[in-house]
Amino acid sequence: MAPDTDPTGPRLAALATLLADETRAAFCLALLDGRAWTAGELARHARVAPSTASEHLGRLVAGGLLTEERQGRHRYLRIAGPAVAHLVEDLAAHAEPSGEPPRTLRAAGASHALARGRTCYDHLAGRLGLALTDALTDRGLLSQDTGFALTDRGLDWFREQGIGLERTGRRPLVRPCLDWTERKPHLAGVAGAALCRHLLASGWCVRIGSGRAVKVTDDGERALRERLGIDPGILR
Repeated sequence: MAPDTDPTGPRLAALATLLADETRAAFCLALLDGRAWTAGELARHARVAPSTASEHLGRLVAGGLLTEERQGRHRYLRIAGPAVAHLVEDLAAHAEPSGEPPRTLRAAGASHALARGRTCYDHLAGRLGLALTDALTDRGLLSQDTGFALTDRGLDWFREQGIGLERTGRRPLVRPCLDWTERKPHLAGVAGAALCRHLLASGWCVRIGSGRAVKVTDDGERALRERLGIDPGILR
């Protein structure tokens, strides 16, 4: 290596290599639901043999993209943290769509559900995430003038809803996250995660199956219309 070569180059190349595989990319995208999956669940999701999954997962753990925890016979994997989730979602947002329609009705339904609403690690994305972001902005609770920032009214609103905004570490209170289906930024950071937890805990939003897709319940539609003026039609 030449003395003036940037040492970041080899590390960046190694990181890119980790994600330059369809199976490893599928694992990372699945784990953006913010939950821990077993190695077997990930193998079935990616439709690969357990031995193949184990090899790929070992590389992702060694590369710092995933963390693992063993409980008895099971090996649980999860995204290593918000920064990794942000990286994967940003890369997905910049990946050009193929333009090919889904090949089966099941695939078409899954694609529609993800576009309507999904978790992006620990916050909400898709049309639901964007609707929340736009509503907060329209009501003067969130400013997008120079990046994302909660206004004083926004801080009051979160407090009034009983949504805590405890900050730990250096994670920002709010930040934009580019949505790979809507191609616009949605709310992430501490506030985005807290809002997601609140909607799920209140039963206003529920997960669909074992993946990332979520949907707003009837109670959720009423609550979001009352609190943020969101048209229920946008959420369906």
